[in-house]
Order: sequence, then structure tokens, then C-alpha cells
Amino acid sequence: MLELAGIRVNRDGRDILSLPELSVSGHEFTVILGHNGSGKSTLMNLLARQLTPDAGHIHLNGQPMDQFSQRALAREIAFLPQRLPEVAGLNVRELVALGRFPWRGLFGRWRAEDARAIDDAMTQTDVTRYADQLTDQLSGGERQRAWIAMLLAQQSPLLLLDEPTSALDLSHQYESMGLLRQLNQDTGRGVVAILHDVNLAARYADRILALKGGELVFDGTPDEMLTRDRLSHLYGIDIQLIPQPGKSRPVAVVA
Repeated sequence: MLELAGIRVNRDGRDILSLPELSVSGHEFTVILGHNGSGKSTLMNLLARQLTPDAGHIHLNGQPMDQFSQRALAREIAFLPQRLPEVAGLNVRELVALGRFPWRGLFGRWRAEDARAIDDAMTQTDVTRYADQLTDQLSGGERQRAWIAMLLAQQSPLLLLDEPTSALDLSHQYESMGLLRQLNQDTGRGVVAILHDVNLAARYADRILALKGGELVFDGTPDEMLTRDRLSHLYGIDIQLIPQPGKSRPVAVVA
């Protein structure tokens, strides 16, 4: 459980994020929505301790987050940034193996449990067939799966992903989100992801957090989010809801 209280992040004399109170479950699938500049990535970077707030406190499992060592924090939270690091020369198995660093260190001895964690992560994400291929030679969807496998090998109970679908085509977007949702349901690991697509968020999320102008303007279920007035206010454009064939939940479209 991540708990934020009295959070303020200031840039050039103005608050770009202000959160009086927010908690993030370690078990739900949570999606963060909002227009560009709404504070989504700022919030994600706070949750991942990539950024320190100018005011306020963040606690992880009841303990101040700044008291965790980097390795101890990585055992609790796995973070995938929007811009993935360069991994030239690493094959998929070597990339996934990086997820074991929080448990064995840089020069720690490899153990049977490390190998099992790597194999299990690759099986869960269906990348075992690519084990010996160079990661940077895979397609976008395959490469995304390999990075998610690395997060799983880390065995952290909470996964944070900053726009994991931004560089993927439509089919791979749904494939990646379906994979994350399945992992959330099968393993009980919490997932927090930033998305831009309202319909994608509504399809997979348990909970949606919506930001506007650096403030939290919505916190609830997808069904509660899907109203014309709420979505139009959030994005500053007229959005309508139309019936989805064979589904009870409507689809949001720009009017």
C-alpha cells in the first residue's frame, strides 16, 4: 500500500501537482488518466521514488518511502518508465535476468530460485521462444513483453508502468493490457499504469484516477467514470458515449 498525504510538486513558482490525500492498493489494477500536462507522469515518478515532493509525505506499507534503500524498494516496487533504457547486446533472457538484481546484488551468486523466477516470468509473458534473440531486434509488442517479464522476475508485489502502450499498435496495446490484467488476477500483484485511451482503461482497470491541472478530479470505477459530462470536463472536448455491440459498457468517442 502506497499512501500520499499533503503532496505538492512545484515548478517555476506554481504547483504542477497537488494531492491532499491518496492511497494506492497493492492488489488492484489502477489506471491514471488525464490530458498532457495534467500531472500523470509526475504522480508516477513520485510513486516510483524517481521524484521527491516539495511538500508532503509518501509511505510504503506504513514506512516512510525515503527510509527504504534502493534494493529494498525494488523488492516492493517494479517500475517501467515510458522511455525504455538501451539494452544493446542483451538477449531476452539476459534482460529478464536483470530483474533479479534486488535479490542477489551485482555480484551475488546465482541460485536455483533466481533461475526459476526468470523461467516463470518468461513463461507467463510468452517470451521463452525469444530467449536467445537480441532484445532490440524484437518487434514492439515482443519487446514490451520482454520488459514486463523483467518486472515479473523482480517479484515485486506492485508494478508501475508509465504509458506502457504508447509505442504499440492497436492490437499490441490490447495484448499488453490483457497480459497485465491476467497477471494481476493470477498473481495478486498490483498494477498502476498511465494510459491515454479511455476505452482501454475502462476495459481493464479496477480503479481509475483522473488528473486535471495537477489535481485529482476523479477516483472511482470505470463505470462511474464513463459519463459524458465527466469525460468532457476532463479532456476539455465534447465526448459522447455510444452503445458497444454485445457489451453492457458503452464506448467513449469524440462528438
